[in-house]
Amino acid sequence: MVGFNRRFSPLVQRMKQLVDAVRVPKAFIYTVNAGAIPADHWTQDMEAGGGRIIGEACHFVDLLRYLTGAKVADASIRTIGGVDGDVKSDKAVINLSFEDGSIGTIHYLANGGKAFAKERLEVFANDGVLQLDNYRSLQGFDWPLKRVKLWKQNKGQDACASAFLGAIREGKPAPIPFEELIEVARLSVELALQAG
Repeated sequence: MVGFNRRFSPLVQRMKQLVDAVRVPKAFIYTVNAGAIPADHWTQDMEAGGGRIIGEACHFVDLLRYLTGAKVADASIRTIGGVDGDVKSDKAVINLSFEDGSIGTIHYLANGGKAFAKERLEVFANDGVLQLDNYRSLQGFDWPLKRVKLWKQNKGQDACASAFLGAIREGKPAPIPFEELIEVARLSVELALQAG
């Protein structure tokens, strides 16, 4: 089991129900205002922490993989920075295409302001848009959902841990299929290597 918790968020679960009902390719735009971490921090070290693509952006790749329900057919990454000790891999745009015809773009950026929300996901499909704002609200535009708002942010950590422990207790399959874990892990490593 890997702690890809965002797929267990209650708002993502609702989003999954809505996108599964629409049988057309979708366009996903995931904006992550990751915040800066010094270049000498252990998480930035490829040997010690794996870097931010392997260590954090993998969560967003997994979430889009989960929401499409389709394998990634192609992936690429573009970065900025890399001068004067600046880390390139924490300012990246990841483009994904899926076997069902869907596409996804992850803007993983460490150069934004703290006043802006950390995560926002938008899904464009069937002449409508779903917008997940920082795991606190889900809003539909021309979609059969107006707005769902939580009292506090819920990225699904507790539900993820509960699902894992429940599967062990009850002898059920892992909450995330092993093939998806391997696919996302392999893809994250490939993207990190491309980013340099």
